[in-house]
Amino acid sequence: MSTSDHEKNKQADMHNNHNQTHEQVKKENFIKRCKEASTVRKIVASVLLLLSILLIVGGISGYFYIKNGLKPVDPSDESTKTVTIPLGSSTSQIASILEDDGVISNDLIYRFYVKFNNASQFQAGEYQLSPSMSLEEITEKIQTGIMMQDPVFTVTIPEGKTLEEIAQLYEKHANIDADQFMEKMNDQDYIKTLIEAYPQILSEEILAEDIRYPLEGYLFAATYQFYEKNPSIDSIVHDMLEKTQQVALNYLPQMEKKKGYNMHDMLTLASLVEKEARTQEDRERIAGVFFNRLNKDMILQTDPTVLYALGEHKERVLYKDLEVDSPYNTYQNKGLTPGPISNFGEHSVKAVLEPEKTNYLYFVAAPDGEVYYAETYEKHKRLVEEHLRRSE
Repeated sequence: MSTSDHEKNKQADMHNNHNQTHEQVKKENFIKRCKEASTVRKIVASVLLLLSILLIVGGISGYFYIKNGLKPVDPSDESTKTVTIPLGSSTSQIASILEDDGVISNDLIYRFYVKFNNASQFQAGEYQLSPSMSLEEITEKIQTGIMMQDPVFTVTIPEGKTLEEIAQLYEKHANIDADQFMEKMNDQDYIKTLIEAYPQILSEEILAEDIRYPLEGYLFAATYQFYEKNPSIDSIVHDMLEKTQQVALNYLPQMEKKKGYNMHDMLTLASLVEKEARTQEDRERIAGVFFNRLNKDMILQTDPTVLYALGEHKERVLYKDLEVDSPYNTYQNKGLTPGPISNFGEHSVKAVLEPEKTNYLYFVAAPDGEVYYAETYEKHKRLVEEHLRRSE
């Protein structure tokens, strides 16, 4: 064999050995991948099994959770207890009260029950409820207002009333001392607790130095029922603020669109409109006049603010009254009053949010209830002389 043949054989052997090694590596890699795939399959199968078990257990638990929440707390316990639903309570608050008093087992389930059954119009008051009652029975009872007793006091607070007038109404109809009521209205520490409790409607703005009473205008005009002989001033104030919040928040999106005006401004304007107008048409038109004057940086010149500044109830505002030195006198100061001058009605809020668009800059509210409007000061003077003759 020649040297060249020997080299050729040697190279052939090396090539064969290389091929054998390559095949062996491929075989080992294949076996390794098979083992890894098997391991992955086992892990996936274990995870799927665990998830299946969790879903089954969760589904069963959820089923019994809902079932128990829908059942009476104790079908065998027919004893009754007094449950109080405060005025203005939301569905969530009612659900929490019912659970706390032990007549439903789960407030969350009850909220879903109320939502799915479109239940509404819950009535405030005191009810005799039992742990043996079904959700349907409880809901029906607090919807229809079948209460344990009639209210001890019913007090109607009309629109356009000041805090001092409201205090007198409670003194007359609910045995509340008017002076003590007003003392509470001037308690700065108490007012601060209310600002914390109702941050969506009350702000530090009501504590401004020029404000006569922080809560002026914030105690809503409505009929309130009381089921105890001696209701506290605090409970009365909370009932009224709850109602204010319930109404005002319905209009919050519209209020936020009024650039340059916040809720305090809107309620202040609503109180001015409330005192000036009797019909909705006039409310909307007067609100439009106020905005026209504010936009032109004109003073508002509205008589009810003068009366509020004077602290008097008068049939007529005299020329000398217009000179009263007060931040509430809109004949002497530009812009809005520091705060509302009375409570408001919902119709006045609507008017402020949707004022009639006109070119009127003046109006005269005559003693007979008619309102006369003018675009120019000259015409306004004639209307004043004709319909509102002031004297010294």
